[in-house]
Amino acid sequence: MSTTTPTAGPASSGPVRQPPQTTGWAGWLIFAAVLMILLGVFHAVQGLIALFNSEYYLVGPGGLSVHLDYTTWGWVHLIAGIVVLVAGIGVLAGQFWARLVGILLAVVSALTSFAFIAAYPVWSCILIALDVLIIYALAVHGRELRSSY
Repeated sequence: MSTTTPTAGPASSGPVRQPPQTTGWAGWLIFAAVLMILLGVFHAVQGLIALFNSEYYLVGPGGLSVHLDYTTWGWVHLIAGIVVLVAGIGVLAGQFWARLVGILLAVVSALTSFAFIAAYPVWSCILIALDVLIIYALAVHGRELRSSY
């Protein structure tokens, strides 16, 4: 008598990775991506205003906490806005690099909010909480958005 054992094919050489199941966090990922797109547009518009009409802002360049002229400030906001906008679109598309950029930007935002906590305590705490939520959603549940399409 011979006993036959099932032969293992190339697909069964290791543990089978199942795609992550979609949970309620897919909605938070969409929220994070849309928020990134919206903030990117706002920053880009703010940068364009600083570049084309520096008299629009009421505070003179000497009254800013960071001493930059409005041209430099405008370019920084325009470039940062475009990066955030593209990363938000990438998160919606389920791209890994976009999740990394989103996490990095949320960390920078949380640290900046912490630096201004004495001036705006309630708003800073709200922003820090949102940043932590976005970091968690992008880091832990980021693959769910790609599998939900």
